[in-house]
Amino acid sequence: MNRSILIVICDFLLVSLLAFSTVDINKAADEGTPRQVKMDIATKPADSGKDLAGVMRLALEEERRNRDQILSELAKTRENSTHQEALLVQREKQEQDLQQQLQLREQETVRFQQEQAALQQQFASAQTNIENLNQQLHSTSVDAILSKEKLAAMQAEMQKQAEQAAALQQQLGQLAHSNEVVLAQKQQLAGQLQVAEVEKNVAAQQVVSMREEVKVEREEKARLAEGVKALATKSDELAQQVRESRPLAPNTIFSDFLTNRVQAEFDASRAGLFGEATKNRGTATVLITDGVNIYALCHVQDTPLTLWNPGTDWEALTGDLSRGKAAVPIRSVIFCLRDPRVLLIPLTAEQARQLGCRIYHVVSDPYKFQDAVLVGARDGYYGECKFEIDTTTPGYVRLNRGMLKGLFGQFNPSRGDLVFSRTGEFLGVMANSSYCMMMQDFEGAAAVLFGKDVRTQHTGAILSQLYTMLTGMPNKLQ
Repeated sequence: MNRSILIVICDFLLVSLLAFSTVDINKAADEGTPRQVKMDIATKPADSGKDLAGVMRLALEEERRNRDQILSELAKTRENSTHQEALLVQREKQEQDLQQQLQLREQETVRFQQEQAALQQQFASAQTNIENLNQQLHSTSVDAILSKEKLAAMQAEMQKQAEQAAALQQQLGQLAHSNEVVLAQKQQLAGQLQVAEVEKNVAAQQVVSMREEVKVEREEKARLAEGVKALATKSDELAQQVRESRPLAPNTIFSDFLTNRVQAEFDASRAGLFGEATKNRGTATVLITDGVNIYALCHVQDTPLTLWNPGTDWEALTGDLSRGKAAVPIRSVIFCLRDPRVLLIPLTAEQARQLGCRIYHVVSDPYKFQDAVLVGARDGYYGECKFEIDTTTPGYVRLNRGMLKGLFGQFNPSRGDLVFSRTGEFLGVMANSSYCMMMQDFEGAAAVLFGKDVRTQHTGAILSQLYTMLTGMPNKLQ
């Protein structure tokens, strides 16, 4: 309920109570004073209604006044509130402006500090420049003093130079006179030089002509030299062909063998039932080559090694090749692949030079001559014999025993004998008493290294395998 209406109702009730009450208000107010009360309520009902209406109007007017006052106060309050909000916005704006100004002041402070640092640096640089300028000023002062001294010295030097220039001028006059004399001599020499140039040109032409003649003569001599060289080459070729085509005498071949033979000695040892068993063999041989490698050659029967089954396990194998006082050790032996009875002893070029003997070349054409010279390397005999081709045994030639002609010693061809062609080249070695194996290649079937201890090589097994190869060859070659 509205407060104004409540006030009006309360006032109405209060007036009603006062109107119907019989209490003498005046008596109640002052009990000591007697008062008379006159009640005319029943006779005046219309006045009470008028009073209540008046009271109601008064209350309504008062309520209107209160409402107007409240509305006025509310308007003032709203106006004050709006004013306060405007002031608050204005203060916020002023605060933002103050913050911006503060930031600007801080930036200006930083800038001022930077400018102050730069100014301090410039001030320090200026101080340094002032000091440098003071030093330069001092140096300039010193230099000025020195310049005055130099100026005096230069003036004295100029005076001296002037005197020298006068002397030189005098000398120049003398030189001009001398120059005239020299020019006259130069003209005279120029005439002589022209004459010399003409003589030089003539001499140069003569030199060119002589060079052409010399060139022609050299070309002619070169052609003659080429012809002589070609003739010499042809002569050597013809001489070689003549030597190859001309058979040597058996005596010459045997004499060459005696001069160049090499003695091969072999020693083998192993443990036996009654102590150490040893075996020694030796033979004469020659050095042969295929153009690349160098070997000494012999038959297996001339060594302690025997092709048999079971083979002998030797514990030590040693040997050497000697000629006169020179000797080289045997490092290994190689069993030929085509015939394991033929052994090759490899040598180095240095070892061959130490022995100092001829190295025989293998014959290039073994069928050029039918007869050959057979030399007994062990027994020292030699003689002529004829060999025939057996198509069933390639790489071998068969000895024609009906055409033997012994020339020295008890001539009895047997295995291990060396056979030379009639040109003095090496042909081969007798594999048995009837067939000669021609040396056409140096391919090996097996090899044995020599040394004080060869037990790890198991020579018995190697010899047994080679014996198996030998038994597989044709009977007439065994």
